[in-house]
Amino acid sequence: MDLDGRRESTNVEDRRGMSGGAKAGLGGGIMGIIIALIAMFMGGGGLDLGSILGQMGNMGGIEMQQGTDNNGEPVEFSAEEQELASFSKKILGGTEDIWSQIFEQQGLGEYRDPKMVLYSGMTSTACGQGQAAMGPFYCSGDQSLYLDLSFFMSMKQQLGADGDFSYAYVIAHEVGHHVEYLTGVLQQIHSK
Repeated sequence: MDLDGRRESTNVEDRRGMSGGAKAGLGGGIMGIIIALIAMFMGGGGLDLGSILGQMGNMGGIEMQQGTDNNGEPVEFSAEEQELASFSKKILGGTEDIWSQIFEQQGLGEYRDPKMVLYSGMTSTACGQGQAAMGPFYCSGDQSLYLDLSFFMSMKQQLGADGDFSYAYVIAHEVGHHVEYLTGVLQQIHSK
């Protein structure tokens, strides 16, 4: 996918390197979803799913670097991770442009761009603690999509799903949840 010359979204908060190390893998994310569904159906109000998912994040996958080195200096990210961050910002920028046009054409009012938060390991969200083991997710509480770039590396290594289209699909999917929120569809689904 040739994105040369495309603008990068400025609606991005880069929290990478701000948290301690964690491991992330698709297996943990899938298991987390299964546990969350079981808890939901069994009325698991007393379960601390954040703790469970945190423990699952230690089940293998990709080792993340610490946020700072022993001298408190910021971690330098690999060229591959920096390219993935730039790519993600360009994909988000493209979704902003397209959804703004669609909202205008459909008379849906002004499209409010979501924020994308790039993080490593774990981060705080309006929806609770976000962890890499959960995979990318959208939080309607702060209208943000959260992405630990190690997810793309896991897709490549564990699923063989490599390439720009696969990565762009993940971002567009999360933006789709934002569109559902703006149009009221997400609220209808959650109220059932």
